[in-house]
Amino acid sequence: MGKSAKSEQLQIRVSSAQKTAIQRAAVRAGLDMSAYVLSRERFDALVAACADTSSGRYALAELNSFLSGLNAADFRDAVALAPTAPLTPFIANYVAAMVEYGCSRLAVPTPSWTRGVEPLAEPAFATTLQSLRLHLLTHSPAPFRRRNIFIDTTLGARV
Repeated sequence: MGKSAKSEQLQIRVSSAQKTAIQRAAVRAGLDMSAYVLSRERFDALVAACADTSSGRYALAELNSFLSGLNAADFRDAVALAPTAPLTPFIANYVAAMVEYGCSRLAVPTPSWTRGVEPLAEPAFATTLQSLRLHLLTHSPAPFRRRNIFIDTTLGARV
C-alpha cells in the first residue's frame, strides 16, 4: 500500500449510523476515513482467505508477502483493527503472532486487538517429526511461542 497521489474519488451511500461507525473506527485506528477503509480492505480479504481450510497455508503465505512488503506506516494502518472474518483459534493466533512480529520488526505499536486473542491451549508444531520439535521449541519467534505455535520462520521469510 505505497503512498501515491490520489486522483480519483469514490462516493458511496451509507446510513448515518454506518458513517458514524466508520468515523469512530477510523478515530480508534488513528486514521482518516479514507485511509481506514483502504487499509482494512486488503488485510481483511487476505485474513478471510486464511480461514478457508482448503487454501489456508497458501493464504498465510500470501498474507506474509503482503505484510512483509509494507513500510511501517502502511503496516500500522493495515492491521490497526481486528480482522472481521470468523477464524479458528489456530488461524487467529497465527495472524495475531504475524502482526505482533511485524510490529516489533517495524517498531510500531502493537494493535490492542491482538491481546484479545487467547493463546492456544495445546502446542501447534509446524511438523509432525518428533526430531525437529526441540529445534522449533528453541527457535520459534517469541510472538509465536507466546501463542503456543512453534515454527521455524516468520514474517518476511520462506521455508
